[in-house]
Amino acid sequence: MPLEPLLPLFHRLNREHFEGSLVVEGRPLVDLRWSDGRLSRTAGFYRRGASRGGEPLCEIVLSRPLLDPLPREATLSTLCHEMIHAWVDRVLGVREVHGPHFRARMEAINTRQSQFTISLRHQFPVPIATARWQARCPRCGLTAAYRRRREGLACRFCCERLHGGQWHASCLLVFEEASV
Repeated sequence: MPLEPLLPLFHRLNREHFEGSLVVEGRPLVDLRWSDGRLSRTAGFYRRGASRGGEPLCEIVLSRPLLDPLPREATLSTLCHEMIHAWVDRVLGVREVHGPHFRARMEAINTRQSQFTISLRHQFPVPIATARWQARCPRCGLTAAYRRRREGLACRFCCERLHGGQWHASCLLVFEEASV
């Protein structure tokens, strides 16, 4: 199925599940876009910060390579997941990843409708790529493969279990070169 424009989907989901709170004076609180084709490990993300030019940035990006071949429900589920992140951040003003506010809204949306299901992590097929780095959590010992070394990443499992979904330095991943 060809990719749909995201703005009409955003407005519909905003009306149905966020009481219109993600739009102020007719403008969305976040920019929306499909990835340029390089986002191939995750279905989407929400980010807020500053652009390279220093301008304020708040956007939802969905993965063109992962979602293009999948049914429309995958796009709706992913967009709504990222909209929950935006709602928690921009409307509630809370800094959390998949904490209690996120989970409560996710459960409420899943309960109210059956067109798609929102989950904490997608189960979409991801292309296999060789990993140069192995990241290990010093708290729980879980490991994950990464193609590049990333600074400041923490173990999601431990952050959710021990710190209510908040990033915590005690869960920082330790990177080691992967054995080939």
